[in-house]
Amino acid sequence: MLDPEVKPSRAREVAHQGKGCLAVIVAAAVLLFGGFFVYDQSKGLLEGFGEIPDYPGPGTGSVTITIPEGATLNDIGDLLVADDVVKSVDAWDRAVRSEEAATSVQPGKYLMQQQMPAVDALGLLINPGSSRVRSEFTIQEGLRLSEQVSALAKGTKIKKSAFTKALDEPDELRLPKYAKNRPEGFLFPDTYELTEDATARSTLRQMVAQYKRVTDDIGLEADAKKIGRTPYEVLIVASIIEKEVNQDQYRAKVAQVLYNRLDEGMPLGLDSTVVYAEKLKTNTTTPEDRLSDSPYNTYLVDGLPPGPISAPGRAALEAAANPEKGDWRYFVTVNFETGETKFATTNTEFEQIRQEFQDYCRANPGTCDS
Repeated sequence: MLDPEVKPSRAREVAHQGKGCLAVIVAAAVLLFGGFFVYDQSKGLLEGFGEIPDYPGPGTGSVTITIPEGATLNDIGDLLVADDVVKSVDAWDRAVRSEEAATSVQPGKYLMQQQMPAVDALGLLINPGSSRVRSEFTIQEGLRLSEQVSALAKGTKIKKSAFTKALDEPDELRLPKYAKNRPEGFLFPDTYELTEDATARSTLRQMVAQYKRVTDDIGLEADAKKIGRTPYEVLIVASIIEKEVNQDQYRAKVAQVLYNRLDEGMPLGLDSTVVYAEKLKTNTTTPEDRLSDSPYNTYLVDGLPPGPISAPGRAALEAAANPEKGDWRYFVTVNFETGETKFATTNTEFEQIRQEFQDYCRANPGTCDS
């Protein structure tokens, strides 16, 4: 039998404890729910603890960012995120808040990497140096090294003597190993962006780097191996193709002609190599020109010339590495105005297309150089 005096007292105690437990449960639920609420609705608290989406760096590849006149820091952040320079606008905002000089960013073009830490991206924009693009310059296909130097001096406003000096130290240009410190042919023709602190050496390195990117992209070294040539031999053939034809449809055929003649021990007999050797300003040569004692005279010296005779573009490099199968031994550009080129297998066929070229020259005085 329960003591009536004790029963009510225990009941109140139990009730009081129950209320305490309920309060603890309710408080825990509020905290737990509140924690999820903060996580879902206000990432700012977590971001304050270093969880803002940001790239670890150091960055990869390259991209040109154009900051227009009147762009705000928010606008710039949006541009950087859109081009995958920085990972999030939150990371950009944090970098901006931590840097008093953020407002000094100037409009213009900037050469940057992708996937950079936001603070590094901001640093490049504040202190552009190697990232601020001052101007653009274009080096066309088919120029010999000396012509490239002249074009570089004109396009970059860097002194010609500075380029000459840089070329005298080819081991500093980061050429491919198979170049063996011979820069002719390795300064890739393209349009480049010149940064604020560009030098002759950095500009040449930029062009060599582009050569490497293009040849890696087309698989030149692997393709050279497939056709039994060295990468340097393929480059030489590409340099000849660049000077001999200007229509894509003929490039791979010309490559096959050259390889066929090499395989059969036939002299290449190319005007373009003699033009290079004698520094001529013509497309054709005279009998006297073809008596040159230069190792580049492919009328008298068997095999490929010792090195490239021009800087070939991508199309010529691809053709040299992937010749079109055929038995042709000869080719003649029969019309310099249209670039039409004809091919022959036998000497008789060759004489016919050569006669066609001579008839064209007679009918178009001044078109043929000699």
